[in-house]
Amino acid sequence: MKLIDTHTHLYSDAFAEDRNEMIERAISDGVDKFYIPAIDSQTTQAMYDLEQAFPDRMYLMMGLHPTSVKENYEEELSHVEEELAKRKFYAIGEIGIDLYWDQSTLEIQQDAFRRQIKLAKKYKLPIVIHCRNAFDEVFEILEEEKGDDLFGIFHCFTGTLAQAKQALQYNMKLGIGGVVTFKNGKIDKFLNEIDLKHIVIETDAPYLAPKPFRGKRNESAYVVKVAEKLAEVYDTSVEEIAEITTENALEIFQIH
Repeated sequence: MKLIDTHTHLYSDAFAEDRNEMIERAISDGVDKFYIPAIDSQTTQAMYDLEQAFPDRMYLMMGLHPTSVKENYEEELSHVEEELAKRKFYAIGEIGIDLYWDQSTLEIQQDAFRRQIKLAKKYKLPIVIHCRNAFDEVFEILEEEKGDDLFGIFHCFTGTLAQAKQALQYNMKLGIGGVVTFKNGKIDKFLNEIDLKHIVIETDAPYLAPKPFRGKRNESAYVVKVAEKLAEVYDTSVEEIAEITTENALEIFQIH
């Protein structure tokens, strides 16, 4: 059984002590590929180091995370453009809008999100969306940008059924992680109304560890727990969840 962790911050300081062992653990549990979202220019070199250490396992994204959109965001977007011009990436991400931490930067977050969507279209890449307390704001921009050249993943999807259906209208897959295992996570109540062909799985490690590890450091091996919960929600086997979500991820990231 092969699984793909479509969103994992393996360069995080949370893994400083045991990064390689943690990655090997995931590989031995069946995690075949790891998709690494960018945060800002500070994480770029660490991403490249990971790719070098684990070739054919690490697939890198490039982008500016909404919580890193600050006064210097023009510089940061220039960095994104320079890196995209140099080499291959598999997505623009993670990008989007976050109004949980700071609402005062909404305008520049919107600008950065729009501009990075345009970069994704230019390079024919999927986008990986970060949305926190900002569904209306994110949907507003997706509505402006919608078309065959807009596609990607709504990372860490925690919205309602109506919001899930709206995300699908913009050619987005839903990135499902540890929240699906939480008692108060709510998405497990309606997820089986969404066809499995729209679902990919992720950890968002080191954040949002699934039960029974909730509150502890998350790691990529725990994507298995997400697959197990989805098997329960969809009343099918873990093998089937693994097979379908892997196919979905490969389709989005255009790996043939």
